[in-house]
Amino acid sequence: MPELVFFSGTMDCGKSTLALQIAHNRSARGLEGLIFTRDDRAGEGKLSSRLGLVTDAVEAGPGFGPYGYVVDRLQRGGRVDYVIADEAQFLAPEQVDQLARIVDDLEMDVYAFGITTDFRTRLFPGSQRLIELADRVETLQVEALCWCGARATHNARTVGGVMVVEGEQVMVGDVANQPDEIGYEVLCRRHHRRRMTSATARAGALSPDVLPVSSA
Repeated sequence: MPELVFFSGTMDCGKSTLALQIAHNRSARGLEGLIFTRDDRAGEGKLSSRLGLVTDAVEAGPGFGPYGYVVDRLQRGGRVDYVIADEAQFLAPEQVDQLARIVDDLEMDVYAFGITTDFRTRLFPGSQRLIELADRVETLQVEALCWCGARATHNARTVGGVMVVEGEQVMVGDVANQPDEIGYEVLCRRHHRRRMTSATARAGALSPDVLPVSSA
């Protein structure tokens, strides 16, 4: 039976890499798929992995209808055997409903990949709807690590290395940000609660206040 499967996890846990691997494996078996994405770091209409792999995709922006797009492709004589939706946390709930309709009405597997919660630890609307509708929710087994070495469970937004907890839910950045640019970092719950990023941890370690004081 076709399924709607939601692969979830923090940043750096291999979601986009797995999406590309699934597409590769099915292509090698002669299957043809459609890849939807939204606000990928590589630009519009791209699906990219932090390992450097990139492929073309269909940008699923505001107002885009995944179900209608697939039906139109089929009516034009095209072939679609499965659908991949990367950065699915950015999809609107009604777009996720359409992914479920692709599974139920068109009998195709749909594989969605996304972050569950935002930098404020709140569910993304798209991810919430996927959790509500998916036949299966899979947590990726590749564990991202906090700077302290513990398992990373939370996504943090940084500006110049300083963690922020206010602002728009969706702002595209990257983990390799330059000073004063928007970036993202994965943290364990303890350091997310303390708002302690790798940059602030280094600054604290170098502070004279925490260095040993000479008896001389």
